[in-house]
Amino acid sequence: MNRRGLALLGAVVLVALLLLTLQSRGRSSQAADAVAVVTTPVQLVLSRVHRGAFGLWATYLDWKNVRAENQRLRDEIRGLRVDGLAVQETVDENRRLRRLLDLRARLPLGTLPAEVIAREWGGWVRSLTVNRGRGDKIARLTAVIAPEGLVGRVVEVRPGAAIVQVLTDPTSTVGAHAVRTRTSGIVEGDPRGGVRFKYMARDGSGITPGDVIVTSGLGGLFPRGIPIGRVTAIDDRGSALFHYAVLAPAVEFARVEEVLLLTGDTARDLAAHFPTDG
Repeated sequence: MNRRGLALLGAVVLVALLLLTLQSRGRSSQAADAVAVVTTPVQLVLSRVHRGAFGLWATYLDWKNVRAENQRLRDEIRGLRVDGLAVQETVDENRRLRRLLDLRARLPLGTLPAEVIAREWGGWVRSLTVNRGRGDKIARLTAVIAPEGLVGRVVEVRPGAAIVQVLTDPTSTVGAHAVRTRTSGIVEGDPRGGVRFKYMARDGSGITPGDVIVTSGLGGLFPRGIPIGRVTAIDDRGSALFHYAVLAPAVEFARVEEVLLLTGDTARDLAAHFPTDG
């Protein structure tokens, strides 16, 4: 114990002896007053310290409870966000399926719904894999559509799946014509991942941005009148034999989730079932 502690202890002992002496001589009142003089400031200090310590402890408990409550609320909000995303995903899926089933009910030919289960990327989507295959009697070159328009054709059939070549594949070609001008040509995939409409250069063809391009039905592979895309620009080749129109595809190949495989007679005109403002 250091000197300060010994001095304090001695002072306390001395005060105690003094108080006992005063009490033994019958001076209880004076002793009580003396005790009050000594102890009251000490009691006041101790009371304040106690209240301060209790207040700090209560503040700590409140902070701890608030922190726990905030964490619980954050977890609850996070869970609600996840639930909200799941609900929105379900709503979007139901909307897509309703559109697909509505289209299937309208079409005057046999169809088989399928789900996209994989995509092949090469800087852009080149093919899709759907969950229909040999067991569903799917044949090569089966046309594949979505509610928005043409997706492509089946190029490979497997036991439980089929590979669909989409329009952006550079080896893809489809007979087509412009709805407004009736200009005929071929829609082909661009090596840079786009889609273009190649047509004979002739005076008065009149194709302009905004024109809708649909399948022509020539060749019997695709029914007539399925939307392929809309013209966004004209690539004027001057006196070249062919001109090109750049198209924005009707179908977003990176986002399409469900498709229809055309299993019936494709020698049909489906223009009335894919209304356009072209």
